[in-house]
Amino acid sequence: MRSSESIHKVSEDTREVVLSIQDLQVHFYTYAGVIKAINGVNLDVYKGETLGLVGETGCGKSVTASAILKLVDSPGKIVGGKILFEGEDLLKKSDREMRKIRGGKIAMIFQDPTTYLDPVHKVGYQIIEVIREHQKPASKQEQRKSAIEALKLVQLQDAERLVDSYPHELSTGMRQRVMIAMMLCCRPAILIADEATTALDVTVQAQILRLMEELKEKLNMSMLFITHNLGVVATICDRVGVMYAGKIIEVGSSFDVFDNPLHPYTRGLLGAVPRFDHDYEKELLVIPGTLPNLIESPEGCRFYERCAKKSTDCRSTEPKFREIEAGHYVACYNLD
Repeated sequence: MRSSESIHKVSEDTREVVLSIQDLQVHFYTYAGVIKAINGVNLDVYKGETLGLVGETGCGKSVTASAILKLVDSPGKIVGGKILFEGEDLLKKSDREMRKIRGGKIAMIFQDPTTYLDPVHKVGYQIIEVIREHQKPASKQEQRKSAIEALKLVQLQDAERLVDSYPHELSTGMRQRVMIAMMLCCRPAILIADEATTALDVTVQAQILRLMEELKEKLNMSMLFITHNLGVVATICDRVGVMYAGKIIEVGSSFDVFDNPLHPYTRGLLGAVPRFDHDYEKELLVIPGTLPNLIESPEGCRFYERCAKKSTDCRSTEPKFREIEAGHYVACYNLD
């Protein structure tokens, strides 16, 4: 885990918000009913920080990322809220305006690079396509040079040869580096990484994480890192937001959240992770039950049915966010 000094390197008093998600609501219109996948998410990303977004599968992490770029697939629809970037609401932007922002100012990398790299085009051609979309026209020689520089940026050896390679000729780790090169070739202000290292083996994952952290510092950008891997969060993230059933339930520095988890769900997530400093014969914590039905969302706390500390207030009224310590917020009635 990173040191507290590293975690708090971004001063609370001087931080600049580069992306502000305010009361975001995303619904999916299905034959079974309206699924309120995101129901009032509030989250800020500060300049120069890495913010982790964690939670179990189905909690809404990837939908939140897609909503930032207005890429929510049908039958989903963004029905409310604001997403402010550089003082402007992205949700009011036209498709043409968003095409300039995607990849240019806000970039996104995904879990499986094989899905997003075109197998019939060389990697250099695909990088050049991104450069053409967001930068001034240049000669073919200059475009090729920019593609090679992008591959060198992500520390790929022999970039002059790889620029003429097809995706299937590269390893999974190399393809992921190509994806990162494509997303960073236009020097975005924010990089969204959606489970970007999940498909990689442990050794390659560590290399990619180290690379992303180095590039974040080198390019002075912010990063929203979406994952279910708490070990990754502890390694790379300055702050962390914990998400449950379409809501943010706890936010704080990674040091504070890992050292002093406040919400019962956060404690459950951490208790389910094996630790070398604990008795290896002790059973891992299991959170009982499943996510609530988001078609018929509960009136009170969404974690009510699975919580061991629930009270009458939890069922009837949704808890509000409270700042328990500097920069550490939680939505819960029953704190230790």
